[in-house]
Amino acid sequence: MLSHPLASRPSTNSSPISKLNPENIASEMMLRQLDLTTQLIHEAQAVHTQVPVLTVIIPVYNEHQTILKIVDMVSALDISKQIIVIDDGSTDGTKEIVQSLKGRAGIDVVIQPKNQGKGAAIQTGIRLAIGDIVIVQDADLEYNPVDILSVIEPIVQGESDVVFGSRYLANSHQDQSALHRFGNAVLTGLSNWMTNQKLTDMETCYKAFRRELLQSMRIEQNRFGFEPEITAKLARKRIVVREVPIGYQSRSWKEGKKIGVKDLFSTLWCIFKYRYVG
Repeated sequence: MLSHPLASRPSTNSSPISKLNPENIASEMMLRQLDLTTQLIHEAQAVHTQVPVLTVIIPVYNEHQTILKIVDMVSALDISKQIIVIDDGSTDGTKEIVQSLKGRAGIDVVIQPKNQGKGAAIQTGIRLAIGDIVIVQDADLEYNPVDILSVIEPIVQGESDVVFGSRYLANSHQDQSALHRFGNAVLTGLSNWMTNQKLTDMETCYKAFRRELLQSMRIEQNRFGFEPEITAKLARKRIVVREVPIGYQSRSWKEGKKIGVKDLFSTLWCIFKYRYVG
């Protein structure tokens, strides 16, 4: 099962001068990271003897009360799957819980030594994904994994390459926070204006992709800017995004919601930036 060891790379013909050269040091670090990623992918492929239909990426940061329940709910889905749980530098005991998942069939575990952000964790999961379809699952209980099967169904049927699960398509008021509904409407509206799409929920967690398409895209944003970035880049590729309705049980910031005002401004910047930058 996957762990997150530091990859070792033997040095060859390196002199003291080359070791002090910043360019050589940077190149060596990049090679070490590449070795680590390749090692993790090979381990994942070795564990999964058959290519799973679905890869579920679960980025988690300080969610010790819900992470095991979410993993159990995803594991219960009646579909062949790879589950990748990435702890993003948790400090509340979540990391130890995630480490305890090592050895469970179908679950790959990555422990990131420090918090880098949801987008960074997703990028790690994308590199390790081997399923035909990839989707992201938050580690809290706002999204019910039961909806995953309906989200990926259009991809399974060959009707779409990308599907977003919309919290507002069938029942906009299931999100009890009027402020959150307003904020989402503004951000989604701006995104639609910049990308010429007609989405109802650009900020949704449930975004499902054909793996080859997702892995062909270069992702830059390490926090919640992942959502507008990937949406804009899909539009630039002229890929039509299909939406299906999903359930949603929102929680407050007191209950652990992590997106904040800083992320709001970052999202606005990303909406405009990635309209023009591919």
